[in-house]
Amino acid sequence: MGEIRLTAESIQYIALFENMTRAKILDCIPEEERLVYVVKQGDMGLAIGRNGENINRVKKTLDKPIELVEYSDDPVTFLKNAFGPVSVSSVNILNKNGKRLAYVEVPNKEKGLAIGRNGKNIEKVKMLARRHHDIEDVILQ
Repeated sequence: MGEIRLTAESIQYIALFENMTRAKILDCIPEEERLVYVVKQGDMGLAIGRNGENINRVKKTLDKPIELVEYSDDPVTFLKNAFGPVSVSSVNILNKNGKRLAYVEVPNKEKGLAIGRNGKNIEKVKMLARRHHDIEDVILQ
């Protein structure tokens, strides 16, 4: 697992989310336009709640869009989770020149969604891969 340093702001966001949903949060990345939470494996149902009640309550309280990524010890599963609604065909993790790289294959029609506006989705995935699985870079194929 990579090194995760939480800021005071992140810790506050985690405490609020855990208090409101009872889901265990492993990481929080506050960004200008959204909050990205890494949820403990198996706690996604708690985080979302029945009919999305929990996550919607948190969104309303924070007045910010929230993205949830379910953690997994398996880097392949974790990367698939991090890509959210994008269907990932395959993930290959290779060591090249002492660096761990992930090659992720997505359907051509979903590449735009995988990258996101101004690259924000792929940057989120790269940051999470680095923080949680010491993967230096994520390359879309």
